Amino acid sequence: MPEVQFVVVAACVLAGSGSAWAGGDVQRGQQAYEARCGGCHSVEADRIGPRHAGIVGRRAGSVAGFAYSEALRKSGITWDAALLDRWLTDPEALVPGQRMGYRLGDAQVRADIVAYLSTLGPVPR
Repeated sequence: MPEVQFVVVAACVLAGSGSAWAGGDVQRGQQAYEARCGGCHSVEADRIGPRHAGIVGRRAGSVAGFAYSEALRKSGITWDAALLDRWLTDPEALVPGQRMGYRLGDAQVRADIVAYLSTLGPVPR
């Protein structure tokens, strides 16, 4: 019976996390990222927006050579899944004065994109 108890405990922990991105699907997230974010962003290269490789755990506004808004550079944010979800919901509400003019209202698509971004390590140098 210990195996059953472990499964029940694990299921309760996962269900209790309540995170919007917890139900995210990495494959759907990659497709959504390419469709919705790819016009301005890339995983490995800066474009209109900064590259996203290694974003989770990175300080906002810190990609060397990218021209961030002063507001984002001074925000003090270190990206994690919760902050990425808030950012995609309404960047201006999270960091007034930033320059990203895109919002993503669909919670499932946000969860999928955040799940995908969470898998990206830094670009090898």
